Amino acid sequence: MLRDNEIIEPILENLHMPELVEELNVRLKQEQLLREAFYEKIQPGDKWEFINGKIVMHSPAKEKHTVARQRLDYLLQTYTSINDLGQVRSETSLVALTRNDYLPDILFFTKERATVIHPNTWKYPIPDFVVEILSDSTASTDRGVKKEDYAAHGAKEYWLVDPDSQLVEQYLLDEAKKEFWLFTKKSISDHVECKIIEGLRFPVAAIFDEKVKMEMVKNWLK
Repeated sequence: MLRDNEIIEPILENLHMPELVEELNVRLKQEQLLREAFYEKIQPGDKWEFINGKIVMHSPAKEKHTVARQRLDYLLQTYTSINDLGQVRSETSLVALTRNDYLPDILFFTKERATVIHPNTWKYPIPDFVVEILSDSTASTDRGVKKEDYAAHGAKEYWLVDPDSQLVEQYLLDEAKKEFWLFTKKSISDHVECKIIEGLRFPVAAIFDEKVKMEMVKNWLK
């Protein structure tokens, strides 16, 4: 991730700096108008995001993506409810950051951060923990701008779940740099342990196998 001075210094040294700044202000105002239009147009159930000045409309998810998200969402919902640890939301919850708006596949708010959520909330603050299920059409964004943006705004943990290779990449926040670093990569034969949701540990296979998922849930309910 570029540091601010790596971007700003070349502009300051450019003879056309005033014109560049003026052009940036024009572009920013145009982007803000487009974002306002995005908020007016988007309806419940729309799979739209606003990323770097563009409205991104997502195509329907493949079955492997949908099932992996549903299983992981069920695991997180069940565990956090049993232990009263916070709030889990899914792909219909719009996270509004400084410049962009995202629909994460799964997001989690600790009890402290969840206090700002009320019945009429439709633009959510930065979550503590974000999960994105990779697909061919979203992988570059999930690994790029989204990962950088969530970290820059203070999300503590970020998972990328790959339904094809059945892997979980677990990233943790470097708070000093405001960047995610790869903590571990877990395969179908491993267990994964969430750092933000206290005590949450389960087999990666539970994301991809219904029987393993239900066995895990039954153990939690004992």
